[in-house]
Amino acid sequence: MESKPSENKITKPKDRDFLNHLETYLAKRDGVDKLLKISRYATKIILASSLIPESGSLTTKLKSFESSVGVSRKAFRLGKFVQDINALRAAPWDSNRELLILIVAYGGEGFYYFVEQFIWLAKSGLIDAKHSKWLQRLSAWAELIGYVGSVSLKIRDLGKMKEEETCVASTIEISVSRGISCDGEEEKMKKLKEKKTLKVLSILQDLADGLMTIADLRDGKGVLSAPNVISSAGLFSALISTHKNWISC
Repeated sequence: MESKPSENKITKPKDRDFLNHLETYLAKRDGVDKLLKISRYATKIILASSLIPESGSLTTKLKSFESSVGVSRKAFRLGKFVQDINALRAAPWDSNRELLILIVAYGGEGFYYFVEQFIWLAKSGLIDAKHSKWLQRLSAWAELIGYVGSVSLKIRDLGKMKEEETCVASTIEISVSRGISCDGEEEKMKKLKEKKTLKVLSILQDLADGLMTIADLRDGKGVLSAPNVISSAGLFSALISTHKNWISC
């Protein structure tokens, strides 16, 4: 499950100094987390392919690396559930239906991050490992519920953006017909299109992450739970996350 606020932020100038931008990106825990995610799923893709022998020492090292990165990523989620509590408190809603979707989205994600802390403690050896299996299942269900709510929210937001886009397009058309400058409206339209693109990418990311969650709940059974499919979905999600976090910082 990934955080959602970044797709609504205004992008920074494209001529910004790369190293300063990189420093800002790496100063955020989400930035480092997404680089770890890329490393982990790129490794999973290599392991799922026939590029290296299954019984070789390199395979053992890559499996150890992948497992270590997975545990490291959980450490980055310590206290992250607080952001969902604050997001839920700050989120506007116009009806009981919208409130329910908000609770499902932020509540599911927040509970997922909360449980992940205990999974990290179990994998680190502080909590008896026998609790790890049921904690992981509880975490996966919370994550899946969060994705359902998250996708619903983003589809709602897309609808509002389309309405706003239609309104702005109408204003531009009227201005052009009257020979009035509409630079401000054209800039607004450009930003709306950027936000729509980010929102669509965010939905695709949630769907990819949701596919991995379902695979976890099904214990890897089924065609869509094949290692190469799940690894590709994870890398796809990681790249989208990295892109969103990069342009938002």
